[in-house]
Amino acid sequence: MTTRRAGAVRGAPAGSLGATVVGALLAGCAVLPPFPALPSDEPSAIAASDIVPTDLASVAPSIAPSDAAALSPDGFDAVRRMAVRVRNVGCGELSTGSGFAIDEHTLITNRHVVADASSLQVSTYDGRDLAVATASTAALADLAVVRTRDPLPSFPALGEADPRAGDPVTVVGYPEGGALTVTEGTVVGETTDPLHATLGPVLVTDAPVEPGSSGSAALDAEGRVVGVVYAKTADGRSLLVPLSTLQAVLADAGAFTPATPCTG
Repeated sequence: MTTRRAGAVRGAPAGSLGATVVGALLAGCAVLPPFPALPSDEPSAIAASDIVPTDLASVAPSIAPSDAAALSPDGFDAVRRMAVRVRNVGCGELSTGSGFAIDEHTLITNRHVVADASSLQVSTYDGRDLAVATASTAALADLAVVRTRDPLPSFPALGEADPRAGDPVTVVGYPEGGALTVTEGTVVGETTDPLHATLGPVLVTDAPVEPGSSGSAALDAEGRVVGVVYAKTADGRSLLVPLSTLQAVLADAGAFTPATPCTG
C-alpha cells in the first residue's frame, strides 16, 4: 500500500505527498500531564514571521449549511472553533497543515507539519492569527504540540477509546490551506503502519483528506477526538494516529523535544 502525507502543502498545492508515522500503538488511556508554563517575557521560540506572502493572509472560512447541520448538536460551533490552520514558514518555502486545540493554549498537529520551520503561524476559523510560543515534536509518532500565547477559542473532549471498524468519523481541517472543511466517513479497520512495519497499527478510514489536512482531528459521533489524520493511501483512504497513541505520548513527559528550526 502506497501512502502519502495528507498534510503540508509547500508553495503551490502539491500533487504528491509522503507520510510516515514512527510510533508504536500504546494501548490505554492516560491523564494528560500539565504542560510547561508559557514564557512571559522571553522572545517567542517560534515567532510570527515577516516574510509570509501577503496573498496568504488569513481569510475567515465558510462552512456550508449542510455541513454545519451534520456535525454536532450545537450546530458544530464548538468543533469549528477548535480547528486551526497551521502555516510553516521554512527557509525558502511555505507549507500548510491543520491542528486542533486540547486546552486554551495547546494544540495538536503532526510532526511533519511543523518540521523545518523558521516560524509558525496559527489562525482560527474566524481569521484571527494567534501568537505562537513554542513547538515540540514527538519521536515515536507523527505528532507535535504547539503552545500559543493567545488563547484558543475552543477545545473538544478526547474520546474514551479508539474507534472500531464501522464506527463513523468526522474530519475537520484546512485542506490546501483554504477554507475549513468537514468530511465524513467510517473506520475501515486498522493496518500496520505501511512505512514502519515494526511500530504497530494505525487506523484506516474512508473519510476524504487532501494536502493540508495533516494534523486534523478525527471526531466520533459525539464530537470527541478519536484520532489525528497524518497520511492518505494511494486509493484515497485516510490514516489516523489512534487516540490511544496520542494519549500515551502526551502522558510521557520525555516524549516531546523542542522543534528544530530550519537553517540556511
